[in-house]
Amino acid sequence: MVDKVLKGLDVESKANVYFDGKVTSRSFYREDGVRFTIGVVTPGTYTFPVGPKEEVQLIAGTAEILLPTEKEWRTVSAPDAYTIIANSEFQIRCYETVEYLCDYIVE
Repeated sequence: MVDKVLKGLDVESKANVYFDGKVTSRSFYREDGVRFTIGVVTPGTYTFPVGPKEEVQLIAGTAEILLPTEKEWRTVSAPDAYTIIANSEFQIRCYETVEYLCDYIVE
């Protein structure tokens, strides 16, 4: 579960804005320099490219995801987490606003 307050972080002031502002996030860096994002997904269906492996944990809300290794949509709700393999893409659809934390795993 994601802590309610995250301390000892650096943050990029510029937001990551996707799909005309329907999905936004901010990049943070832990003390060891490892990057993660915290974001918001508004209702809709979106396809995201993935570079490094991603581990996503929902902070609030419910979404449906279609991962590159799966054939059917599945429902995830906070505090569920899921992993997306590197160099792929996945889809997410939401009927409500969803908040998430995404860790980037460089292997």
